[in-house]
Amino acid sequence: MAKMKRSGHFFVYILRCRDGTFYTGYTPDLTRRLELHNSGKGARYTRSRRPVELVWCKEYRYFKRAFSAELKIKKLTRKQKERLIGFRSD
Repeated sequence: MAKMKRSGHFFVYILRCRDGTFYTGYTPDLTRRLELHNSGKGARYTRSRRPVELVWCKEYRYFKRAFSAELKIKKLTRKQKERLIGFRSD
């Protein structure tokens, strides 16, 4: 089994799914991960909610910081996530 890289580039991201819900994740390769989500090979949650759209991301240098940020974002309410991404429902 390959050892996971602990430093470099890690992205925490929020996707808006077709049904309007949000999905949060992290990855070292954002482009590839978005392709996986939209091809139905990403997270189980997004498979039936395609297409998904990237609405927010932040880059981190260390895995641990990215992972911690992902967990914090997942605990936010929908309203808090909307504020984070600058969502407007005008």
